[in-house]
Amino acid sequence: MVSAATRSSYASLAGDPRRLYPGLDWDRDVVVLGIESTAHTFGVGVASTRPPYILANARSVYQPERGGIHPREAASHHARVAAEVIEQALAEAGVSMRDVDAVAVALGPGLGPALRVGATVARGLAAYYRKPLVPVNHALGHVEIGRLATSVGDPVVLYVSGGNTLVAAFARGRYRVFGETLDIALGNLLDTFAREVGIAPPYVVGGLHAVDRCAEEGRELLDLPYTVKGQDVSFSGLLTAALRAVRSGARLADVCLTLREIAYSAVVEVTERCLAHTRKREVVLVGGVAASPVLRRMVEEMAGYHEARAGWPPPPLAGDNGAMIAWVGLLNYLSGITVPVAESRVRQRWRLDDTPVPWRAGA
Repeated sequence: MVSAATRSSYASLAGDPRRLYPGLDWDRDVVVLGIESTAHTFGVGVASTRPPYILANARSVYQPERGGIHPREAASHHARVAAEVIEQALAEAGVSMRDVDAVAVALGPGLGPALRVGATVARGLAAYYRKPLVPVNHALGHVEIGRLATSVGDPVVLYVSGGNTLVAAFARGRYRVFGETLDIALGNLLDTFAREVGIAPPYVVGGLHAVDRCAEEGRELLDLPYTVKGQDVSFSGLLTAALRAVRSGARLADVCLTLREIAYSAVVEVTERCLAHTRKREVVLVGGVAASPVLRRMVEEMAGYHEARAGWPPPPLAGDNGAMIAWVGLLNYLSGITVPVAESRVRQRWRLDDTPVPWRAGA
């Protein structure tokens, strides 16, 4: 049985899979376990064709003592906690491995050493319990858990995290990228700046990033670079200029305010252009930075100006998590997508627009 806490946590997910994915057989009783290990999080989720659809979402996050993510240290963390997190997810879902119909795993994009831990664990489970292995694109996991959480049908997607920043929309069998970062991701910008000026460790806490919190005390906007090139954004120059301003004596809260406003405005601008170009009526904000209430408000106001609807997943489903891998694993499995264990190679640079989406082929 699914725990009461889990049922309460995900009962509010707005999406109706029968409407969002009408071509799949939702009368089948299917349970999929999903493993996420692309960066700092080792997550395990369990998804089902039965409500509340997300049955478990357990995780353990690697937190470096200093600096950013060290891939080998992250991999060591993942290997150390894997068994415990899997047990936690199964207990939370109220199922055993014998009840699981398939094992899904994020094979990319991400950090090679971290990805290989998740892949090795998933291969072992699939081989030992004789379960099909299902490959999942990490970025697609963020997109589809966002659709399930918000019930958006055919949205423009703004995906912002520590390792990815892009704007995409679905067309002819897959998500097409309309714009992306030319250098560092939005989450990387925020985390690196916060770390360098000593205001917080590089993680979002309670949805409000350290830069967001610091910016609340800001009083004026400074002259820092705003770089949008067509549909693409660039943040490396902004990071350099913001750090230089702090070292030159500028008030930290003003630098945080300026950094936040410029960075968020840039991604909202390119999202707005995509919305106008595609004439879609919905926007979904996904990825770790989607937990920011400030960015959510800006996206919602932009969408409202175009009479479009905006949505985002709850914080537990915004950052990296196993539930989103289990969910897309379920969709892939129902679509007949599996991979032999011997061919389940990790793909560090597996792009969203290189990933077929057969269960949306008619959209």
